[in-house]
Amino acid sequence: MSALIIWGTALLLYAVFRLWYDNWNGPVKPHEVEAFLDSIGDRLEETGNSRSILKTFLEQDDGREFLMLNLVKAEMREVEDPRTGQRVRGTALLKRYSERFMPVLLARGGHPAIVGRKVGGYIDAWNTPADPGWTLFGLMRYRSRRDMMRLALDPNFIAAHPEKILGTPVTFSFPTHRMLSLYLSPRLSVLLLLTLAAALTQLAFGT
Repeated sequence: MSALIIWGTALLLYAVFRLWYDNWNGPVKPHEVEAFLDSIGDRLEETGNSRSILKTFLEQDDGREFLMLNLVKAEMREVEDPRTGQRVRGTALLKRYSERFMPVLLARGGHPAIVGRKVGGYIDAWNTPADPGWTLFGLMRYRSRRDMMRLALDPNFIAAHPEKILGTPVTFSFPTHRMLSLYLSPRLSVLLLLTLAAALTQLAFGT
């Protein structure tokens, strides 16, 4: 196997990765904003969220990726399973929701950046409501605001949403832009892995 084939394959794989991982369609267009809001209908108000906040977020789109910060209080008690009518732990429904949510997120270039569980109460807080009993936090990477809306309108996500509500009695989320991170970006880590794989392949074949 020639070095040209090895490194050409690595370059092609990286190009395919970047085609999937990056937003190539620019910011959300004004006509898309209205179409998204019309499609989502009354779902925001039904869960106590603001249509105007979402509209502003979409109208101010800069075309960049973003991280959604999620704080979650998981339901530890038993609730009624919307599929079977049987009593199940709320955490089981939250897990089932996550199993359906993740493929939809990945298909649109998103992925978990970091997920963790709470291991103590508030250490530093003032002028904030009392801890409602947070159990989990997560940073979810979205390729774009357009992808977030397409995910929200995906039939698989909509079908799983009742499980999220039952498994998560309290939550809030807001979008962020990274200012500092010591973790490698997938753009760099994938490049390094492909470079290493190509180099090892070249050594193995002695080309």
